[in-house]
Amino acid sequence: MILDKIKKPNDIHKIPLAQFPQLADEIRSFLIESVSKTGGHLASNLGVVELTLALHNVLDFPSDKLIWDVGHQAYTHKILTGRKDEFAVLRKERGLSGFPKRNESSCDSFDAGHSSNSISAGLGYVRARDLLGEKYHVVSVIGDGALTGGMAYEALNNAAELDTNFIIVLNDNNMSISKNVGGMSNYLSALRTAEAYTGMKISVNKAVKKIPHVGTAMVDAMRRTKSSIKQLFIPGMLFENMGLTYLGPVDGHNMRQMMRLFNEAKRVKGPVVVHVLTEKGRGYEPARRNPDLFHGISPFDVKTGKTLGARKDPTYTEVFSNTLCKEAQKEKKLVAITAAMPDGTGLKKFSREYPERFFDVGIAEEHAVSFAAGLALGGMIPVVAIYSSFLQRAVDQMLHDVCMQNLHVIFAIDRAGLVGADGETHQGNFDLSYLDMMPGMTVMAPRSDRELEKMLKFAIHAEGPVAIRYPRGSAAVCSQEEPLQPVVLGKSEIISYREGAKIAVLSVGSMYEVGAEICQQLQAAENISVTLVNARFVKPLDTELLDLLSADHELIITIEENVRSGGYGEHVSSYMEEHHPGCRVLSAAIPDQFIPQGEVKSLRSQIGLDAACVLKKIEEYLKDKKEE
Repeated sequence: MILDKIKKPNDIHKIPLAQFPQLADEIRSFLIESVSKTGGHLASNLGVVELTLALHNVLDFPSDKLIWDVGHQAYTHKILTGRKDEFAVLRKERGLSGFPKRNESSCDSFDAGHSSNSISAGLGYVRARDLLGEKYHVVSVIGDGALTGGMAYEALNNAAELDTNFIIVLNDNNMSISKNVGGMSNYLSALRTAEAYTGMKISVNKAVKKIPHVGTAMVDAMRRTKSSIKQLFIPGMLFENMGLTYLGPVDGHNMRQMMRLFNEAKRVKGPVVVHVLTEKGRGYEPARRNPDLFHGISPFDVKTGKTLGARKDPTYTEVFSNTLCKEAQKEKKLVAITAAMPDGTGLKKFSREYPERFFDVGIAEEHAVSFAAGLALGGMIPVVAIYSSFLQRAVDQMLHDVCMQNLHVIFAIDRAGLVGADGETHQGNFDLSYLDMMPGMTVMAPRSDRELEKMLKFAIHAEGPVAIRYPRGSAAVCSQEEPLQPVVLGKSEIISYREGAKIAVLSVGSMYEVGAEICQQLQAAENISVTLVNARFVKPLDTELLDLLSADHELIITIEENVRSGGYGEHVSSYMEEHHPGCRVLSAAIPDQFIPQGEVKSLRSQIGLDAACVLKKIEEYLKDKKEE
């Protein structure tokens, strides 16, 4: 196999160009087989095999810098830089990351995971390179979906001032995780029909340059001219009118064409956009037909494309989706907004049933929130469904545009807490902290499927901004027979108030099961009665409950899947210290660090968030109490 010859960075330079098509086929076969066992991002990676091979052919690593936007399409890059043997532990604990990581390889120039930042990072590299007088190439790869993010345009505008080489590769597969929306998508569709332009432009430039004495000057003059001929070939000429040289579109599966264009781009003085057309899922029919399904896929059967293992219980996302659709039947002012994630956030069903009340704004979280503010002021009830780690981008808009005006906007925050295999960039560990600091914000976390239903109904009829955060994966099932107290603003749910109990466990959302296990084990092993509370509301804080507990409890344990700083436990501790200093508070939360990839259960154990770790804290407290 040709692939076996790739052992380290730049080994690809030893491979004859005639063998590149076979190498591409071998890489695709390897990716399909490997990801079928581990799970991962398949469709996006299958689409950029030839593109990555072409880039590695014209670049030299690690001296040249290749920056991937989002980074879930960097698997071939990892293979070509000597990490093929590590794919057996892709996205596993202490294994190969599913995204570029600088601590993993010197060929990874920028840690990725979020969208629309690659041009900014690349521009920073370019400026540093020139200031230090160094010589290397900088290439930022950004997808057509990521190009809808406002940050990308800020960077493009800034890059236009450059008088030095900077290559931006626009990987245009006409599809992000979900169908692209908006004006940029329409613009790129027009560009795809303009393939004749680039070939003509390069040929004319080369011919004119050959004219003695004046050729180069003529090319420069042509470049500055807003020619009407250009307008005939490429509608709008957005990139060139911004001051960026545009090359393309080029077939992203024709390596020789891409290499020719990339080498041309390396010679351009100033920023240059190379527009590459690729096909998601190429080479594997199930992924090609269903690129959204194979964007992030769990282990699957290669022959059928079907995922392995059956899931019995509905996810929190599905519970949210079904409840929202039911409530929308009754409340005609209810609208839903997503930032390019209708499938992931569960809004796909809402979009089918209420298309006129559904808005996908593209990868634009900041815009989504301010847009929701306008909808609220116009008399609607907007529900903004965004992943916890992605909502971080819109903190300013939540604070300034929603909370400052006390607008009734509902934030459905999916993937809150630990998410596992996607690692640091996707863990939703900070939302309770940044939400709690916002005046007027109500923050809830459900412990079960039915509680999420009740919280969403409460939020729809509440006042002001409301946030509901819930985790990834299957929802804890609460049977219809099980009593469930009504959701009342700022009131916790007391599960069991034990007579004579000296210890109380206050759990937040998904940590309820851990809290219940602690109580059971203390009762069984130590015969210690423990009060169990489902916090429900992180904000407003249930101070009446804390006052009640202080009367006869000596120790309060708070458990939350959020960073300790600014979290629920910290606020409980602050209140008790001020009003009831005799009652001690121990907070079990995520420490001050970024949490790497791994199984959620294992990660909880490592950071002190499983029942065993919390029990150890309690035992130490009891031991110290006896010794006093």
